[in-house]
Amino acid sequence: MQAAVMYGGVVVKGSVNSNSTSLAVCFSRAQKGRNTKQLSSSIDFSNTNCQLLSSSSSCMPHRTSCFGLRLDSFSSMGTELTRSSLFRSRPIVKALASGGGEGDVEEGRPIKSVEDVNYVVPPQQQQGKASTGTVFPFVGVACLGAILFGYHLGVVNGSLEYLAKDLGIVENTTLQGWVVSTLLAGATVGSFTGGSLADKFGRTRTFQLDAIPLTIGALLCATAQSVHTMIIGRLLAGIGIGISSAIVPLYISEISPTEIRGALGSINQLFICIGILLALVAGLPLAGNPIWWRTMFGISAVPAVLLALGMAFSPESPRWLFQQGKFSEAEKSIKTLNGKERVADVMTDLSVGSQGSAEPEAGWFDLFSSRYWKVVSVGVALFFFQQMAGINAVVYYSTAVFRSAGIESDVAASALVGASNVFGTTIASSLMDRQGRKSLLITSFFGMAASMLLLSLSFTWKALAPYSGTLAVLGTVCYVLSFSLGAGPVPALLLPEIFASRIRAKAVALSLGMHWAANFVIGLYFLSFVNKFGISSVYLGFSGICLSAVLYIAANVVETKGRSLEEIERALNPTI
Repeated sequence: MQAAVMYGGVVVKGSVNSNSTSLAVCFSRAQKGRNTKQLSSSIDFSNTNCQLLSSSSSCMPHRTSCFGLRLDSFSSMGTELTRSSLFRSRPIVKALASGGGEGDVEEGRPIKSVEDVNYVVPPQQQQGKASTGTVFPFVGVACLGAILFGYHLGVVNGSLEYLAKDLGIVENTTLQGWVVSTLLAGATVGSFTGGSLADKFGRTRTFQLDAIPLTIGALLCATAQSVHTMIIGRLLAGIGIGISSAIVPLYISEISPTEIRGALGSINQLFICIGILLALVAGLPLAGNPIWWRTMFGISAVPAVLLALGMAFSPESPRWLFQQGKFSEAEKSIKTLNGKERVADVMTDLSVGSQGSAEPEAGWFDLFSSRYWKVVSVGVALFFFQQMAGINAVVYYSTAVFRSAGIESDVAASALVGASNVFGTTIASSLMDRQGRKSLLITSFFGMAASMLLLSLSFTWKALAPYSGTLAVLGTVCYVLSFSLGAGPVPALLLPEIFASRIRAKAVALSLGMHWAANFVIGLYFLSFVNKFGISSVYLGFSGICLSAVLYIAANVVETKGRSLEEIERALNPTI
């Protein structure tokens, strides 16, 4: 008997043997008006895992949606599929007998009993737009982690001088460097740990675990009576923000509808910038209250607790649930995030994305294999360029730089820089899904190179000496604006998009490990390099790194706007 299946953008055709539990099919991802890749497979319904063996051809299908098996159509033609394994909770491909009409399309859900099979929904109901508003509260909860990321990075900017006096390390610049950089060392560890935790326990549970070091670290810093306690607190807080840096963009990318994923992904960077700005603004009372620095560190425990509580009510990532075989829970999560109209479509994408590969979760060494290293190296390189371009040198030490340039209100000038970061990231959010990721990256790094060149010249040319203070602020603001338009928000958004699902969490963690390692080096050695080579030479070096980034991105980065994670994965990994 001949059968045709139209399943959420996947066309399945084949034949059913009435004496067998196998369905020979071919299916392809439907894209209107273009040839698409087609897979020919055999589905064995006696196998609860429904293994598919595929080969390639091409076809031009018409998109219609359905999901599961239409048993009554087969029965009417003398065919009966009643194997008990068919009714176990897992994704099932619905079949439409060749004699059926186009309206005989069924809504998708896990089939657990015969009663689950016999219902019909018009195909147009399967293709409704996502209810995007329901995603925002959960993105907001996740972004508490991004706020803490930015806050812990920026809190030391204005407070370092005062905590150094309180803890008796004013003359010891090495210990001051460790107070700054221990956070980054902890974040390096946390970023690697975050990927494994997210794979094992899920995204929401990992957020809750992450609140523990964030809370304890904040309280230790606030109550420290010695530099050793302070360093331990910074280390724990660093582990916490390292985990956050890995799972916030991962979670947001996996719960966001394709059409607004770019905008929501850039919100992560926006909240990091808000966190930095809050830290800089929090430092304004320091001049009148030297022990205010303890309050600055202590209040960061509040959003950490709110993060843990909020995640108790947030849905788990549907993609993670699907990978774990928890299909019913994945459907509930999709319904909560996108509305019931999108359940079948999203489950289709997840199902097609997993077809042809029954591989287990990737190990760390798989990231360095010839199959994955090319795309993984792009992620590592983007974060290397992002950090070695000097952004955190600006974040950590802008107050000191402005002071050396003769700016009297140095903390206020640093707050202006933080506000510029927030403004630029807000603009980037509106451009992400219109201009694309790659063009924003190139424009951003080019602007950063020009700004760093201006800063370098302002400290070198004697003719510009009378204007050095003004140029220092102008160049820094332009640099931060350029950074926030692309180099800041895009890497964290792009990485979860370009990595295959089986390596996504670990590959993001590895890339963020490079982020924190480079960040650690900048934080620890920036002042030493400035003392040895001069601020002008250091800024000139940053400008050169930015230009190198432009060339690398032009040659190696792919555009991902407007494509689902599964479509991107199949484009970058044709064997999947």
